[in-house]
Amino acid sequence: MTYRSILVGTDGSSTSFLAVDRAADLAAATGARLILVSAYHPMPERERNEASDRLGDLAYKVQGSTPAEDVLRAARDRAVAAGATDIDQVAREGDAVDVLASVARQESVDLVVVGNRGLNSLAGRILGSVPANLSHRSPVDVLIVHTTDGK
Repeated sequence: MTYRSILVGTDGSSTSFLAVDRAADLAAATGARLILVSAYHPMPERERNEASDRLGDLAYKVQGSTPAEDVLRAARDRAVAAGATDIDQVAREGDAVDVLASVARQESVDLVVVGNRGLNSLAGRILGSVPANLSHRSPVDVLIVHTTDGK
């Protein structure tokens, strides 16, 4: 089977960018469409107001740009550098596993790519990690990229 559409999740961490690199390499090699996805939780209004108070006149510079959009721009730059050409970006509010599974269904992707961060942690073993939970909930194949040293 050839993967025609690949989704990769990123939170902006260095390990998630390694997953982006792998997905972009695969998309470039196969000519697949690459969908970069970042899930986020909105900042509570009180925290937004406090940030605005601290930023003062600088607040206008961050209007229209969310941290998730910044993550996606950085991920897109990496994907382009890896040779991917057909790239879409999705920033969506919600839990990472829910967002990745939902976008995978909506976009009819063939493969979901995530890093392995959280698989070897105590919290990951007790609460479940994004890669572990996604492997059970994804409607399609999941590639879990080795992005951590296991410590």
